[in-house]
Amino acid sequence: MTEENDAPMKSASAWGQALAAVALVGALSGGFWTLAKTSAAESEPKPATCSDGETPAPKGKRLTGARLCEALNRPDLAALLGTPTEIAKTASGSDSSFGSPGGKQIATPQAQVEFETYTVTLAATYDGLPVAGSETLLGSDARPRKVLGRPGVLYSDRTIRISFRLDGGDADSGPGVPARALTVAQDPKDRGGSVDVTLWRADGAVPDDAVLLRVAERVLQTLPSTGLDVARVTTGAALPRRWATARRRRPTQAGPTSA
Repeated sequence: MTEENDAPMKSASAWGQALAAVALVGALSGGFWTLAKTSAAESEPKPATCSDGETPAPKGKRLTGARLCEALNRPDLAALLGTPTEIAKTASGSDSSFGSPGGKQIATPQAQVEFETYTVTLAATYDGLPVAGSETLLGSDARPRKVLGRPGVLYSDRTIRISFRLDGGDADSGPGVPARALTVAQDPKDRGGSVDVTLWRADGAVPDDAVLLRVAERVLQTLPSTGLDVARVTTGAALPRRWATARRRRPTQAGPTSA
């Protein structure tokens, strides 16, 4: 009798061990799957967020580098550029100025967002000068272009390449890649000052104007067009827009070089 009862007990024990093993394998598989999913999520690159420049933002109602970066670095910017799978590598805003012939400092806040394919900049200039008519000063291919009911000019530009040596040697600079730019009046009445959107490609190809205009229209809609605290420049003579090259701030491409 003892031997007859012992066989079913051994069989039940074997089944229990088998079920426990299956449960253990399932638990381990679930744990590994969760761990792999978490690791994959942690390793996925995240879009860059805006970082303020080192210079303090000007007081008043003027746009700042931080505000421009917030407007430019929007979630759908990659899609507007036609590269929806890319994410922003860098995003920054800064506040700067330059001196006018009359001795006043002209505020020029700007922001930049860089992707694998495109780099976009958004800048504002508070010089009190109208945009209408400035196409004669912005190159032979500059053309007037109304944007959101405001006077604007579409023109070609080129970045400035800046390379710095990894061994601490002198930096090198030279012509960069072609860019397309759009300058638009800060308000529909063109009372002075502008907002500029510039676009260039990492591969050196000329950007499509349709892409530039699509980005500009969507971004400019989020910027205020009133209360911009425009400071008019008064001098004894009429000043050309951007004062030769000072106002036409060419975007820069900075990168290391081992040579």
